[in-house]
Amino acid sequence: EVSRGAARFADRWTELDSELVQVHAELGWAGLGWAGLGEQLEFKLTDIFPSGLEQKPAQLEALRQRMIHPVWRQMAWTLLWAGFLVLQFILSAAEDVKVVQHSPVLHRQKREWRFNTLLASEEIAPQNLPQQIGQLENTHAGSNTQFKISGEGVDGVNDLFKVNEAGQIMVMATLDREKKSSYKLKAHIFNTHTKQPLDEDIEFTVKVQDVNDHSPVFSDTYTGSIRERSRKGAAVLTVRATDEDDSTSPNGNIAYKLLNGTQYFSINSNTGEISVQDAKLDRETQSQYKLIVHASDLPGLPGGLSTTTIVTINIIDINDNMASFKKGTFSFSVRENEQPQFTVGMLPVEDQDEKQNKNPIFTVKNFNDVFYVEQDQQNDGALKLIKSLDYETNSTYSFKVEVGEDGVAELPDNQGSKLTTAQVYITVIDVDEPPVFSKAEYTFNVQEGPIRNKVIGSVSARDPDRTNYKMKYSIRGLNCPLEIDENTGQLVLKKELDRETEATHLCDVTAQEMSPSALKGYVIVKIKVLDVNDNQPELTNKSNIYICENDKNGTIIGTIGAADKDENPGPFRFILAKRSSNFSLHDNLNNTATVVLTHRDLSMDTLEENFLEIEISDGGTPVQKSISQLHIRVCKCRKGRQIDYCRVYAHTGVSISALIAILLCIVTILVIVILFVLRKRYQKQNLVTLGKPVGEIHEQLVTYDEEGGGEMDTNGYDVSILSSACHSSSLRPTPAPAVYAVAKKPPACKGDMAMMIEVKKDEADHDRDGIPYDTLHIYGYEGTESLAGSLSSLDSSSVASNLDYDFLSDWGPRFRTLAQLYGVDGSDSDSSY
Repeated sequence: EVSRGAARFADRWTELDSELVQVHAELGWAGLGWAGLGEQLEFKLTDIFPSGLEQKPAQLEALRQRMIHPVWRQMAWTLLWAGFLVLQFILSAAEDVKVVQHSPVLHRQKREWRFNTLLASEEIAPQNLPQQIGQLENTHAGSNTQFKISGEGVDGVNDLFKVNEAGQIMVMATLDREKKSSYKLKAHIFNTHTKQPLDEDIEFTVKVQDVNDHSPVFSDTYTGSIRERSRKGAAVLTVRATDEDDSTSPNGNIAYKLLNGTQYFSINSNTGEISVQDAKLDRETQSQYKLIVHASDLPGLPGGLSTTTIVTINIIDINDNMASFKKGTFSFSVRENEQPQFTVGMLPVEDQDEKQNKNPIFTVKNFNDVFYVEQDQQNDGALKLIKSLDYETNSTYSFKVEVGEDGVAELPDNQGSKLTTAQVYITVIDVDEPPVFSKAEYTFNVQEGPIRNKVIGSVSARDPDRTNYKMKYSIRGLNCPLEIDENTGQLVLKKELDRETEATHLCDVTAQEMSPSALKGYVIVKIKVLDVNDNQPELTNKSNIYICENDKNGTIIGTIGAADKDENPGPFRFILAKRSSNFSLHDNLNNTATVVLTHRDLSMDTLEENFLEIEISDGGTPVQKSISQLHIRVCKCRKGRQIDYCRVYAHTGVSISALIAILLCIVTILVIVILFVLRKRYQKQNLVTLGKPVGEIHEQLVTYDEEGGGEMDTNGYDVSILSSACHSSSLRPTPAPAVYAVAKKPPACKGDMAMMIEVKKDEADHDRDGIPYDTLHIYGYEGTESLAGSLSSLDSSSVASNLDYDFLSDWGPRFRTLAQLYGVDGSDSDSSY
């Protein structure tokens, strides 16, 4: 049993040794002896006992001391070698049996690999490379074996790690922990002759040890704010710097401190939180602080790297100053005719706080019914009028104004130096004021209808100045139903009033001083027209009265009501003005009446129209009555007296509006006919005044808008007029053309047309007083409204014309002669007659 226990002890000790070596490599405890092992890994001692014996703290301490003591250490090594020999014997007898020892902490398989710690430092200088970082060991290693590694950083070209024949792992290049902090590799061992692996591959990790090669960095600019008078320790803001070095090592630990302003603020060296150090921060003294924050790594150790940043802290204003007047006395002058809310003057106040915390409250002592003070846009005091001043009553005012402020912090900064009371002096300036009426508005009640008493009242105005001029009254506007006595102001009705047409009349009355300035005052006179029962009641709700063919006797076929233009709520009474055999009327005594069907034999085939004459009386004084016709329709109805359609009765006769329209049309037509006849007569008289018979003058007139039918058309102008002048002696030359120009008669009739033309041309050439006419036919006078202009050829050129008249040949035989005259068909010379 002792042998078996020793064997188990030795076996377990061997496993523990290899595990502890690996843990040393991972934790960086390489080089520790057994004494160091006992101090660093006391918990591993429990793995020595497979039974999992629980040791009390005192016993564990005793066991640790024993392991440290040299005697116990020698005894442990003796037992270790004894156990090793026993274990070697057992393994040789049963080499196919794999012993697995379970532990409550570790579950590992026995391995043949052994190697030292694998740690590599970053930023190794190139001249110091390659550098050994570990040693591969395996129980199968020998002269015919070879180690190889693979994994991250080993690609066969630019290998970061290599292993030599002795199993030494070498770093071949400079590493950067900030880019990659660890590398996972695999170790291989194989026979150099057979190329077969001698053991299973094992995975290990190369950790890159950090060096302090990066400075802290502030990634942002910092601006904070804090209210003035904040308590000590109140947080303002937190700054944060980053370091790319290992944060678990001192290289990545950052410490903060302030380089200035430490009497006002402090900073937490670990978190970077800036807080208030002085509880008496005053914005009015200093409104902004700029702090320099220093951040460094390797706190408490030499060789640390550092950086700085500027932090801006703004002090937020609070209401900790009282408002006070800038001076103690104010004097103002104001005209007596200024209106209420007029600003007399400003009462400036000073407050060291910002505008939003400047909130003065003003109080007027004495004359607070005449003056008041309110804040302006700058939160100063504006002294204003509550009512207009009167120089004749009071020409000066003297009073005090106090200023205060709510919401001010306790113990204001300006306590003891503030000026909260000011004396104000007001001088009233006399002005020539317009007349003032005794009332702001006059109201009179007048009954409508016939005028019983024309005088309804009077208005009165006075001169508020000491001169006290007399007044002259007048009414502006033409729609006022009143007249006023210009001396006394007495108001008189000038026409009857009708409440239903206009219930209220407004008149603008003017009072003018009888002085050089002639100032005027104005007032509104309101006339309220009182109602008189002078309108007859009218029937309402007439369209809802109808008969259904299936209605029975006693059926209520509708309800009527009444309305009155007067202010008369009723009661209205309803009776039938004429008895009816088909209907009856029931007064409901509530200003309505119901119509009841009393005859059954009514249908849509009935040709006669049904109607009732209803007499309505109102309850006014005097009583007004009216008789109205109620037309009753006969309809085809569905269930519930829902109308489908009703009979339409043809109404004969013409309405008054239609008659008026017809008469207006007839009168318009008559006027047009008369004007046309007068125009014809006027034209005929003008023709007679020419001294010629109408038939003869008609032959001289040519319609300008008629183109005619060419040479064969002789209807437009009668050539016989050329010879008529030989036989008429009534024509005489005139100094100027009349409505129609008159041709002068030749001195003798030679019967030859050519001779007559020559005579006329000669007369035209030698007549200096007449208008030069170039043809026998007169074209000189076209009339005042002619759009054609002059048809004379005097202004036109007939020589060397550049116009192309070839188109005349396309107009047909009627224009052939005209085309020949203008050189068409190749003729370049003028044609002769």
